[in-house]
Amino acid sequence: MQRKVSALVADGDHKRLKSYLQELSRPAPRMPDHSKSQRVRVQDAVQRHMLLEAVKQAATAHESGVSQGKLRLGKVNGTVLQRLLFEEGLRRRAVSYPLFRLAWPMLSQRQRLMPLVRDRGLYCFYSAPLLDAIARLVHGRAAVEIAAGDGALTRLLKRRFVDITATDDYSWDSTVAFDPLVQRQEATAALRARKPEVVICSWPPPQNSFEAKVFTTASVQTYIVLTARAESEAGNWSAYRKQSAFTWGEDRKLSKLVLPPGSGQVLVFQRAT
Repeated sequence: MQRKVSALVADGDHKRLKSYLQELSRPAPRMPDHSKSQRVRVQDAVQRHMLLEAVKQAATAHESGVSQGKLRLGKVNGTVLQRLLFEEGLRRRAVSYPLFRLAWPMLSQRQRLMPLVRDRGLYCFYSAPLLDAIARLVHGRAAVEIAAGDGALTRLLKRRFVDITATDDYSWDSTVAFDPLVQRQEATAALRARKPEVVICSWPPPQNSFEAKVFTTASVQTYIVLTARAESEAGNWSAYRKQSAFTWGEDRKLSKLVLPPGSGQVLVFQRAT
């Protein structure tokens, strides 16, 4: 694995670095391995942690342009981004699209934003027009957000009178600040128990096991996914392509409203009639 990290860093392959980082970041399986001694298992865990940190540092340096010293924002850039993107702390707001388009190009340190917030489970920001469009897609139906993370998307949709429940298994509770509105419930259990007509997921983990269940849940008529441009970074693309019950594709108008620009896309699945 050390050779793989060294090769990725030397090649400067940003996408593969981020993909490998996602792979290492997944919680290790909890099945006991009786073939290994406790000492060997501890050594494996330490090695995995060291590799994770090495890949994380390499990916962050490449994306942010900061290879030495602490990654941070200057006072002006930090103040503008705080007021533009957050209500307080890291509590995301519905972003004014006109203001964002005006301010973003003038921020000299904008490339540092996502590396700084990604470790806290923030992979994108939601513009007000995007939220309005999603509310129209839901169109008064009962909706469930799966793998909701901090619950920002559901919280902002509720302000638009969307009947939506946020669910998450809280597996990232050591880094994500969960809103009290997020129900502790694994995605498959939420689909089975709540029988939603609409399901929404923002930045599902790459090659996750739960998205395939969306397509086999009889109640689901619409599935809306906010995901990364690079297939290796988010979403179960294999499940998307294997299913045949839904027609699907990217909604380019909505994709343009995911912030920062060019980082994400919106996929809409509609049950075939």
